Amino acid sequence: MKLVADANVLLSAVLGGRAAVILQHPEVEGVFTAEATLAEVQEYAAQLARKKRLPMDVVLMAAATLPVTLVERADYEPRITEARRRIGRRDPDDVEILALALHLGLPVWSNDSDFADAGVEWYTTAELLAKLSP
Repeated sequence: MKLVADANVLLSAVLGGRAAVILQHPEVEGVFTAEATLAEVQEYAAQLARKKRLPMDVVLMAAATLPVTLVERADYEPRITEARRRIGRRDPDDVEILALALHLGLPVWSNDSDFADAGVEWYTTAELLAKLSP
């Protein structure tokens, strides 16, 4: 299985949440994300480190070493207009991830329900954990 990951699941993985299990699962062949999403993860990782009183360098290192493939915006840019039409009003921050999912033809992995009506296959972390074999 290959997936396009949103920032919220990657942040969960950085903090040792259940998303980390999916990133390491043998049935998950690849996880892709957008440049903008990785920047968002790095921004929020620093904030979460302060909030949770975790060492900033450890949290930022965990974010930087996530086992995901970064896809440049130029690769999926032709799908931005369509993605903006589908999800831009609900959550403009999700346009990049949706455009990437449309470009790659892969499901979105996000705990954000905005993807429910975006016209792509979408899984939450809980759904993926149930779907993948133990």
